[in-house]
Amino acid sequence: MADFENIIYQVSDGRARITLNRPDKLNALCLELQAELSEALWEADNDRAVHCVILKGAGRAFSAGYDLTGAGGNVPVSRIQDSDRAYRGGSSIDDDAWQLERAQRYRMALFDMHKPVIAQVHGYCLAGGTDIALLCDMIIAAEDATFGFPPARDLGALPNNMWLYNVGPQWAKRLTLTGDTVTGAEAQAIGLILKAVPADLLEQEVEGLAGRMAHIDPDLLSANKRIINTGLELMGARTLQRMASENDVRGHNTRAANEFRQSVKEKGLKATLTARDAKFGDGRARVHGPELRDGDGNLID
Repeated sequence: MADFENIIYQVSDGRARITLNRPDKLNALCLELQAELSEALWEADNDRAVHCVILKGAGRAFSAGYDLTGAGGNVPVSRIQDSDRAYRGGSSIDDDAWQLERAQRYRMALFDMHKPVIAQVHGYCLAGGTDIALLCDMIIAAEDATFGFPPARDLGALPNNMWLYNVGPQWAKRLTLTGDTVTGAEAQAIGLILKAVPADLLEQEVEGLAGRMAHIDPDLLSANKRIINTGLELMGARTLQRMASENDVRGHNTRAANEFRQSVKEKGLKATLTARDAKFGDGRARVHGPELRDGDGNLID
């Protein structure tokens, strides 16, 4: 079997384990990784030995978000792509929407495939990390994991949006209108994830659930996953994902996004992100009780 460059794919004990494998970049989601992830998911869905999939990240995080450096973006659209021809870039509004929709099709494999997927989340699950985690069927996280979408502060809108279907409109707004984060334990409390457990028990918890599904006929797992996802579709979930890409184009054309891009050109990406997030202190929301903060914007425990 050919190896992937950005993920690790393994099959045993009735499950496929897919590991995002860019630990030095906190598993930032470049286009190459997303294409490989889609390919691996459909391979697992096609393999009769696989009952379910576990999706996790190597190193210190599940995923800290999309790769904003542009690395790993050279993925041909087709095998006949020709360097002598002129193709879409990102200069027009339609180009931007087209590129966003292309990447989204890779991620939607998580929702569209027949077999269930468990996201095993530790460390950061930010921005694009939440996009892929929330398209999974269930999320189990470490209690001290961090969930949020900080780029909503200035870079654009969410190119996938399953928040509404997990936490309802108020918490979806509270977190995406500020880019603030919650812990794994808090994410469980608001329904963003299935369960949070101590970090040292995370793998055991996920493997235990996968083991229970390994006792079930994969075709029956498929029937029960797909009827629930069809229910989500009837509530508009899949249409909303389509609209989320176009809405992100709107976000890309705001003054804030233009200022973000200009700052990156002048100061670099790291300095721009640091300056943006400094205004938000520790960047945390509080699920239970008042949000009392010190002068730097940090929550007072």
